[in-house]
Amino acid sequence: MLVSLAWSSLASRRKSVILTFLSLLISISVLLSVEHIRQQAKESFNRTISDVDMIVGAPSGQLNLLLYSVFRMGSPTSNIDYKSYETLKGSSLVKWAIPISLGAHRGFRVMGTNNSYFEHFKYGSKQPLTFNSGQPFNTLFEAVIGADVAKKLNYKIGDSVVIAHGIGNTSFTHHDNTPFIIKGILSPTGTPVDKTIHVSLNAIEVIHLSPTKQAKLLNNVDSVNTTPESITAVMLGLKSKFSTFKLQRDINNYKADRLMAVLPGVAMTELWQMMATVENLLRIIGILVLVSSLFGLSTMLLASMAQRKNEIAVLRVLGAGPSIIFSLVLVEALILVILASIAATALLGLTLWLLGDWLGATYGLFLNANMFNVDTLKVIAVITVAAIITSAIPAYEAYKNALHSSLSAKS
Repeated sequence: MLVSLAWSSLASRRKSVILTFLSLLISISVLLSVEHIRQQAKESFNRTISDVDMIVGAPSGQLNLLLYSVFRMGSPTSNIDYKSYETLKGSSLVKWAIPISLGAHRGFRVMGTNNSYFEHFKYGSKQPLTFNSGQPFNTLFEAVIGADVAKKLNYKIGDSVVIAHGIGNTSFTHHDNTPFIIKGILSPTGTPVDKTIHVSLNAIEVIHLSPTKQAKLLNNVDSVNTTPESITAVMLGLKSKFSTFKLQRDINNYKADRLMAVLPGVAMTELWQMMATVENLLRIIGILVLVSSLFGLSTMLLASMAQRKNEIAVLRVLGAGPSIIFSLVLVEALILVILASIAATALLGLTLWLLGDWLGATYGLFLNANMFNVDTLKVIAVITVAAIITSAIPAYEAYKNALHSSLSAKS
């Protein structure tokens, strides 16, 4: 009965109620989206690389190794011997190994690797790399480019690219003698793969040879030894997860070369901890928006008190005590907040469902459209409690009016 009465009361003031509802809808949507994106972005960062158990490089800190090997940010302090890669690849604990050597081309990273990269590298929820067009490189002077490289530089299958030193848009050393023919273009992934040009390890070695040796290679590929002496890093997939820490310890204690092995998940956690300030700032913004809307709700209910004196007097005549009037105002506030919460949850879920693929391909945000989870329920519970607290002021005002009406009737 109380809910029905509260609904009728809200309907009688529909204009101000609709405006308050929209204000709540926007603020709750902001808070829910901040919390949901915060949680999902953390998972999305972790899914930039998946199914890789270990990354091995030169000692430089696990975060630095993660940044330049996975996110293509920064530069390695030094390389590791190619023989170390061969040793790791031949280990009885290792299922597969992906070698990495880094260069640059017109502001985009160039990565030297081999075809095991296209076979074993995964992102998102263990999604493999796929080709939008073309195929993996097969010869020394062929390249595979990411979706962003193809789009921004307007490259297509069969075009030539010249690799240069440096990671900026302006490079000072170009290797014009050894142009690469684009053999394949990868499908969008929303990860640093999209901004990378992939060539063979041997090709990275070739561009640093003298012009005389490069000329020999163009006539006869087998005329010069192009096996690299060193590489930047190695990604490893293990046969058993139980051997992870044993292999990590063995690599860190490796005597023939200075190596460091890091676990991607642990390094990702450290990276996210560095972004905690931004995360908390987003939370504060969402909370402030919500608080302002809740005060708007309280103001609307307070403003309606003067118009509801007759309504309260009728309820008192019908036998409603001051506590009933107090509860009625709280129920009105709860109806508005609960409806706004349901609408905000549904709206965000629908938006993420419609834009999910675009967000993943464009920004690398793999956001789950399912908003009905424990975290969402916790946020809604906090919002509900906050609504009850802020609505207590107009509810108490209604209680005093009802009590005053009762006292006036007695006198």
